[in-house]
Amino acid sequence: MNAIEVSGLVKYYGSFQAVKGISFSVKSGEVFGFLGPNGAGKTTTIRMLTGVLKPNAGEIRVLGYDMLNERER
Repeated sequence: MNAIEVSGLVKYYGSFQAVKGISFSVKSGEVFGFLGPNGAGKTTTIRMLTGVLKPNAGEIRVLGYDMLNERER
């Protein structure tokens, strides 16, 4: 089972596209990390995964919970 599933995640700040359609999945118990240069969108992606930022497009599911469309449980 996937603990995290991300599909087509996009984030704009004005006209600047900080995250460009990223998709990935993380299996339960798997170690996963983000690598990239400054400005690559690593922190923005984490902020969207945790609900701090809302993406402009895409889907985020954590343990089957739709982070963008479902209310708190």
